[in-house]
Amino acid sequence: MRKQRLELTWIGKDDRQHLEPRILLEDPTKSYHANGRVTENDLFDNRLIFGDNLLALRALESEYSGRIKCIFIDPPYNTGSAFTHYDDGVEHSLWLSLMRDRIEILHRLLSDDGSLWITIDDNEAHYLKIVCDDIFGRKNYVTSVVWEKDKGRRSDASFSAAHDYILIYAKNETVWGKVRNLLDRTPEQLSRYRNPDNDPRGPWLQGDNGTAKSSSEGSRFPVTLPSGRVVTPPPSRGWSFSKETLAKARDEQRVYFGANGDGMPIIKRYLSEVQGGVVPRTWWPADEAGHNQEAKRDHLNKLLFGIEPFPTPKPERLLQRILSIATNPGDLVLDSFAGSGTTGAVAHKMGRRWIMIELGEHCHTHIIPRLKKVIDGEDPGGVTDGTEWKGGGGFRYYKLASSLLEKDKWGNWVIQSDYNPAMLAEAVCKLMGFTYTPSEHSYWMHGYSSERDFIYVTTQSLTRDQLRAISEEVGDDRSLLVCCKAFNAKPDAFPNLTIKKIPLAVLRKCEWGRDDYSLTVQNLPEAKAELIDAQPKPSPKRRAVKPQADLFAEKE
Repeated sequence: MRKQRLELTWIGKDDRQHLEPRILLEDPTKSYHANGRVTENDLFDNRLIFGDNLLALRALESEYSGRIKCIFIDPPYNTGSAFTHYDDGVEHSLWLSLMRDRIEILHRLLSDDGSLWITIDDNEAHYLKIVCDDIFGRKNYVTSVVWEKDKGRRSDASFSAAHDYILIYAKNETVWGKVRNLLDRTPEQLSRYRNPDNDPRGPWLQGDNGTAKSSSEGSRFPVTLPSGRVVTPPPSRGWSFSKETLAKARDEQRVYFGANGDGMPIIKRYLSEVQGGVVPRTWWPADEAGHNQEAKRDHLNKLLFGIEPFPTPKPERLLQRILSIATNPGDLVLDSFAGSGTTGAVAHKMGRRWIMIELGEHCHTHIIPRLKKVIDGEDPGGVTDGTEWKGGGGFRYYKLASSLLEKDKWGNWVIQSDYNPAMLAEAVCKLMGFTYTPSEHSYWMHGYSSERDFIYVTTQSLTRDQLRAISEEVGDDRSLLVCCKAFNAKPDAFPNLTIKKIPLAVLRKCEWGRDDYSLTVQNLPEAKAELIDAQPKPSPKRRAVKPQADLFAEKE
């Protein structure tokens, strides 16, 4: 009997967005850099992108696919209290679709040794895991970390919520498992290594020592202590080491018998010989990874004076732990739900390159002021002391370009009026699958798809003589896609040229003119009456959120 594959389904699952691959425009007035180098390792080419995060991710694909080492996202949790006019089923379905569309692009952006980390709570964690299993494959699910986000206790709830989950997926778990880092030992863990006998090899920890339950005669051999006393395990017990292991350890002078040489044998395990750190556990207490209140205090007292902090910001220690495990200095980190900018701030202090995307106005009120403090070395909070951060580096601020096409007053699709020739060439390159790299020597060489295949974009109407001249320059061993306003020749007149009109050549490639794919109430479709009637009515205790609340822009 053939096994049936079970899958998660929801309303609108098969509805797919045809996203326009926008170009990014830098605004130098909002970019920021240190006045000079602080160290030789300063990083200046970080990116802060303002705009819809789904469109921004699509914009990054052509340049960054397969290049991101670590992606951390803290998406909206879909708590069941965001909508007053839509039933939970519709809300849940919209959330899943929006997350699915984003995670698919994030998966493509990850490098082969990269990983995705998602903070989430109980409302959607288990559904989200199934979505991620489908995109990444279950074999690439690493684990779920339980992070203690709140050390307090609420008395107005059946259970006081104290934790969030962190879902971890690898692009290729087999590869990632070999390159992921261990965590540094804490002072408490290091304190377990001692050196009571002043061993020149340094501090040590008890390895094999004492006795254990055993019915084997071979484990109950006599041991002569340096004091001359002979000891043997009691009945039904044996040594926790073999005779050969003890003999070898004695030859290496790594057995401790107590200060007077009359104690039970302890085989030493030296700190200098153990692996360079500890394997991460799936339980991250607040004392180790920070908590929301800690982050909020940092925001209020050290980072953003006079600015309303986020209600549940992520602490810098949490991001430091994630980046310590998943990345090394110089690696590229992405956060497409930037919030108040914690990911970028921590990545910057740890010497990682970063890209952040944020749609909300707090991109300007929270993130930019915070990053300026980091770059100027004026951020005393978070992991500043632990990373010995002194300032330096910088970032570039980008915004999404407007849609390439717009309708004129007669309803015809035309090129957006604010596109100059360079913007047009870059946009068409993205749409046609070419890498935009304009040549300094050949006017017709705007980009390439291979070493011998190129593209030329122009708003001119090209004559046959102009096309012949271009064809001769291209030569027989190369090919060129020509995108122009119009042309006066047969499309196949020149074997090495493919000629297409714009905007007709790109018209059906994507959805035009849409700037917002976020989960906002005003963008939701009208719920069908029969669907609303068929569902239970919302509880009167359900908390309402302001109608303009944008769940994909306001949460860190």
